[in-house]
Amino acid sequence: MPESHVYSAALRTSIAERLARFNHLPPAAFADLKPAAVAIAIVGLEAGDPFGSPGEAAFLLTRRAPRLRAHGGQYALPGGRVDAGESAVAAALRELEEEIGIRLAPDAVLGTLDDYPTRSGYHITPVVAWVPAGTPAKPNRDEVAHLYRIPLVVLQRPDSPEHFSIPESDRPLIRLPMPMLHTEINAPTAVMLYQFREVALEDRATRVTHFDQPVFAWR
Repeated sequence: MPESHVYSAALRTSIAERLARFNHLPPAAFADLKPAAVAIAIVGLEAGDPFGSPGEAAFLLTRRAPRLRAHGGQYALPGGRVDAGESAVAAALRELEEEIGIRLAPDAVLGTLDDYPTRSGYHITPVVAWVPAGTPAKPNRDEVAHLYRIPLVVLQRPDSPEHFSIPESDRPLIRLPMPMLHTEINAPTAVMLYQFREVALEDRATRVTHFDQPVFAWR
């Protein structure tokens, strides 16, 4: 397991520089799909956080409220549809505020990753944002059942990602082990977090659009 990432100005600069160098796939490739966006929000762990040490860098992961019509009870990044006339970055920041009560200025955005096309007809833009130290979160309980701060180092476990296949598809699938939650994270969330790891943490220009989703996420 790599050493933990320290929540610091140096880490923020490193992530931003690596995202700026990344040669994105052209979004026009997904023009026939509906736009959506998610936030990969980077925070610092504080005293009392159960999954790491104070000062360690982490990302925010939610478990959606079970009563939601779409993907209720699933683990996800804050996000949703892009409204008419809205940019993907603006949508990700809006959803971050609506779901977990964190309001960020546009200069908190460090960059974006490749859009990921989903079986349900969306192309999702992952927007990486830096949450200032001490920023409180207030999850909207109508949408979010639980909010977790997951150390970035978990994305770099030696057993992550897990590769597997399903009879319904000839495309490969991956999932990310989350032992502290006693579960695994599946696509599309797993795919976007994996590319974040590859590009932002390990400086590798890895593509992920060829990965499929498990059948339960197709709807």
